[in-house]
Amino acid sequence: MSSGDARQRVEQCFRVATLQDRRANLEEAEKWASAVRERTARQRHGRDGVFSEVRRPCRMMLLVNPQSGKGQALALYNNHIQRMLNEAGVPHTLVITERQNHARELVREADLSQWDALVIMSGDGLLFEVINGLMERSDWEEAIHTPLGILPGGSGNALAASIHHYSGAMPVSSEELLVSCGFLLCKGLVSRMDLASIHLASSPRLFSFLSLAWGFVADVDVESEKYRHVGAARFTVGTLVRLASLRVYQGKLAYLPAAGKEYEGEHNLSLCCNNRSSSLGSRDSPCPNAAQHTFHNSCHSNNSLKLRRTENTPSRSATKAPTGPPDSLLPPLDQPLPSDWVVVQEEDFVLMLAMYQSHLAEDLLAAPDATLDDGIIHLFYVRAGISRAALLRLFLAMEKGAHLATNCQHLVHTQVRALRLEPFSPKGIITVDGEVVEYGPVQAQVHGGLARLITG
Repeated sequence: MSSGDARQRVEQCFRVATLQDRRANLEEAEKWASAVRERTARQRHGRDGVFSEVRRPCRMMLLVNPQSGKGQALALYNNHIQRMLNEAGVPHTLVITERQNHARELVREADLSQWDALVIMSGDGLLFEVINGLMERSDWEEAIHTPLGILPGGSGNALAASIHHYSGAMPVSSEELLVSCGFLLCKGLVSRMDLASIHLASSPRLFSFLSLAWGFVADVDVESEKYRHVGAARFTVGTLVRLASLRVYQGKLAYLPAAGKEYEGEHNLSLCCNNRSSSLGSRDSPCPNAAQHTFHNSCHSNNSLKLRRTENTPSRSATKAPTGPPDSLLPPLDQPLPSDWVVVQEEDFVLMLAMYQSHLAEDLLAAPDATLDDGIIHLFYVRAGISRAALLRLFLAMEKGAHLATNCQHLVHTQVRALRLEPFSPKGIITVDGEVVEYGPVQAQVHGGLARLITG
């Protein structure tokens, strides 16, 4: 299945002609094909990090956003994924999303007993919708254990690149990444995945699988939307445009260190202080020690599969009680922080980035040490004063995950379990998994291994 550095699809045909009856030969060939698939799965099941395997045969809902990336997701499905799934014996139903939050509404109301896996072919935004739709259900504890899959069809494709990275394969991009993720999807092995709960000032709690960003990274992500037609290169263009007019943001940042994970080095000299009863509600606070679902053009790979809603599933409006696990590490946003939190002394930042996966984009290895279920938020921030050239060098080094070795005095990296950010600048952008959220105070806590992801 591999040639050189990139995994490629190779087709080999074997003829079974042991019997004179053509139908009997076909049945014998099917037995051999099934045996090969089953043995391949058994050989991989003992790999580190693998939690379980999807049910066989796997009844898969495949959600495709036809507008994602360059608008080629459907063509990529037809040219690559449909054949791979059929050959792997994976019956699937293709559902084309029609609008924002279509997938969120669909999975919130769906009868999940119909499906063994929910797979997204799009950018990271569609998976964000699916995860939050699952977490809004009254049966969220069971729903979030539905195996999820990701196929790169957008411009960011960070989680797809992370899964490929975790498999130990050499870095690839574009259609080579799609082929790799399609192969891993067909393997059907499931791992636990961390989620972070995100609290905003006046919006409902969100759940995040990838990142929380403020400042430069969030600006580039949102402002580069106008260059979506160039695909993944939009981020390169957006970075150069934003570097030409570099912004500095004021705010207060605090975090709860991960046990044994806070360390000092030339690249992470964090000037911070323990805050015994610090509220981030004031900039002057002292630091004592320093509906209706339409399935557009839905096609079924197995005629016995039918999409239907669960009539007795309550809608979000009918479910008033908050869903999801309790955030035991987070006090309310307007309350002081516990004494074991650390408050960063600096208040002038170029960016703040919290990551729970390895990749920020296909070609940005932001957190090389991250794993799917390490229960850690990798917190990065860049202090004001960095030059445009130095910031550019950081992002160029990030393509190979070498940015932490640049010994940049303005870059800080630490591993945390929770964080709180209070922006002071009146205007700015905050993103969660690349999606714009309410601008203002925000805090997050990681929940280890809460979701399930097909990783091959």
